[in-house]
Amino acid sequence: MSAAVQEVDVVVVGGGPAGEVVAGRCADHGLSTVLVERELVGGECSYWGCIPSKTLLRPGDVLAAARRVPGAAAAVAGPVDVPAALARRDLMTARWDDAGQQRWLAGHGVRLVRGTGRLAGPRRVAVAGGPVLVSRRAVVLATGSSAVLPPVPGLAEVRPWDNRAATAAKEVPARLLVMGGGAVGLELAQAFRRLGSAEVTVVEGTPRLLPREEPFAGEQVLAALTREGVAVRLGTLVASVARAGSDGPVTATLSDGTAVTADELLVAVGRRPATADVGLGTVGLAPGRPVEVDDRMRATGVPEGWLYAIGDCTGRAAFTHMGKYQARVAASALTGGDLTDRAGRDAVPRVTFTDPQVCAVGLTAAAAGDRGLAVRVVDVATGEVPGAYVLGDGAEGTTRLVVDADRGVLVGATITGSGVQELLHSATVAVACRVPLGELRHAVPPFPTVSEVWLHALEALGV
Repeated sequence: MSAAVQEVDVVVVGGGPAGEVVAGRCADHGLSTVLVERELVGGECSYWGCIPSKTLLRPGDVLAAARRVPGAAAAVAGPVDVPAALARRDLMTARWDDAGQQRWLAGHGVRLVRGTGRLAGPRRVAVAGGPVLVSRRAVVLATGSSAVLPPVPGLAEVRPWDNRAATAAKEVPARLLVMGGGAVGLELAQAFRRLGSAEVTVVEGTPRLLPREEPFAGEQVLAALTREGVAVRLGTLVASVARAGSDGPVTATLSDGTAVTADELLVAVGRRPATADVGLGTVGLAPGRPVEVDDRMRATGVPEGWLYAIGDCTGRAAFTHMGKYQARVAASALTGGDLTDRAGRDAVPRVTFTDPQVCAVGLTAAAAGDRGLAVRVVDVATGEVPGAYVLGDGAEGTTRLVVDADRGVLVGATITGSGVQELLHSATVAVACRVPLGELRHAVPPFPTVSEVWLHALEALGV
């Protein structure tokens, strides 16, 4: 075998959180493992997604929380310190330097190969400008996803922001237009409004925000954004876009004939699996499509079961935490374990980190009904417990439990409110582990915490 062709046990293509986890676990079990990454080890989430966006949200969240507390409100009358907030963002992204992640790989015995890796036939990965890697055991695709740029006339020419440009911004635009009323668009709209953008407008093509979540969740976020001065246009599309000069303002003409002018335009209308240029055609799969996998993360339709896929490129539950879960499933399959994916279909946790936050797991009431379940739904106010009042005035939000009445188990939950993200895991345990409702009576929430909302919800169910 020539020096340009190297044989190893496992080749991982893509060094985001999912790729790191599967590579580290395989190497820890004694498999010779190579990770191929063309950008920064740590991936989208670490440098341009979850970490910087939540860091940019944090100052505004803290100030808003303090302003709800009598005795603290007067002490936080000023605005966010924007330079300090951006400096914190830079620290949290390691200033877009992956040296720390490289050390982590080395500590686990994973060899890093820099470059673009593509499948080049069964068990083979060709690295541009580098070696051809031949896997004895498996190739794992962890190539993630990329932002969608819709075919709006003039959009590409105005150099819009995607999530990368927004989370890496060097200054706060005076006017920001956001295309998309999903989690990314709403989080960044509120973040920049609280960081000091004088005008923020969100344009969403569907009739409500967060269209994949319970309807009340989008309604509550809409009310909060409106109170903060964010303009929201629902059931409206961007029809065309133009920029004045090379770096002037952007004007978007909307489908209702009105126009919005902003200094920057953020496109946040969704993401697609990054599979168009990874060589899927060389192994009989369709380029540009999600890689379909079984519950052990093996790609379906590939003889001998040597190809695996994890994370966003599968089109299954495109969240960082789910990609890492899938990585653990794949690593188990590759190292003799018996873990299979159970959470990916029915117990996916998700949080939109707006204020109020929208935290959900499992099925919405509508999705449960579509499955033909005997659905029972109960709603209680998240803020009507002593622990919420302790945190400050104006506690709002809703806690919804979705129950399969035939089995007597929780199949979904949605919790909205300020700073309630840590409540979600208890719901996730109940949904993922199919805990009978009667057993939940014995999980006693401490007093005074917001988690006492569980007592109210169970009482409303008659449990």
